[in-house]
Amino acid sequence: MDSSQGSTIAGFVDNASSIQRNESSFDGVPVYVKELVAGGFAGALSKTTVAPLERVKILWQTRTAGFQGLGVYQSLNKLLKHEGFRGLYKGNGASVIRIVPYAALHFMTYERYKSWILNDYPMLGSGPFIDLLAGSAAGGTSVLCTYPLDLARTKLAYQVVDTRESIKDGMRGVQSQSAHNGIKGVLTSVYKEGGVRGLYRGAGPTLTGILPYAGLKFYMYEKLKTHVPEEHQKSILMRLSCGALAGLFGQTLTYPLDVVKRQMQVGSLQNAAHEDARYKNTFDGLRMIVRNQGWRQLFAGVSINYIRIVPSAAISFTTYDMMKTWLGIPPQQKSRSVSAA
Repeated sequence: MDSSQGSTIAGFVDNASSIQRNESSFDGVPVYVKELVAGGFAGALSKTTVAPLERVKILWQTRTAGFQGLGVYQSLNKLLKHEGFRGLYKGNGASVIRIVPYAALHFMTYERYKSWILNDYPMLGSGPFIDLLAGSAAGGTSVLCTYPLDLARTKLAYQVVDTRESIKDGMRGVQSQSAHNGIKGVLTSVYKEGGVRGLYRGAGPTLTGILPYAGLKFYMYEKLKTHVPEEHQKSILMRLSCGALAGLFGQTLTYPLDVVKRQMQVGSLQNAAHEDARYKNTFDGLRMIVRNQGWRQLFAGVSINYIRIVPSAAISFTTYDMMKTWLGIPPQQKSRSVSAA
């Protein structure tokens, strides 16, 4: 069954270029628009695939009552019992609404920054180091443009509302906080409480983490591909493997910053249960978490994040490459004619 699926996907990729030649509908579309479409589609597909694992990870990171100490299966089962199947995807609407423009901007700006560096700064070379610089700049750009939606997604995922009237053990403590109704409700509430600054609460650790993470992710993906024999360059398995390893490497180094970000984002919801929930900045958050919660809390949910990041990064990179081929997006060249002119 795996071989048949692989051959189907491989056939799609192999025939993508011929499809492009027959279809002229994309010929007049600017390259950056094609990159936005390819990136947005790749982001939405990868994020939805791992949405249940993302929900559990956030509940672990924010020490939600009733979920501490539970494993992945137990956490998913508890969500199913209290909120049903839809509970596994709670906050995914905000996540997808965020990830489409985020991923679109991320991939598009990565390509634009890379082209700009290659053409205007040839002295920097043309290897994976350029992907590190372009990826970091693209990550920062996309985060600044879409951060309020990430904040809304986290607050929605943090809430555990018992829709089946079977509240047990620690669940009442969470429900004592007023529930947000959708993305608009979250953003309106946060804006009334803290203004624009409130909408960017936790953006510090996000930027601190995304700059190295995004850069390392693109760097590792392109670096790993250089070690793949030419005849396997278009292999689906190769792309999936390189994408998974790239995401795994980048996430491991920056995960503690993600924990600080999540706790800062839900700080106002945690004030009744955790007095230490509010932090002045990223480094204060790291220090306070280690002092009050122990260093292990900096890696709370990292196990499920490994389970999540492998398919997420693999699907994201692979889908983006496939969409680039289908849309007829030319690969970035080590352009010297532009700089020479």
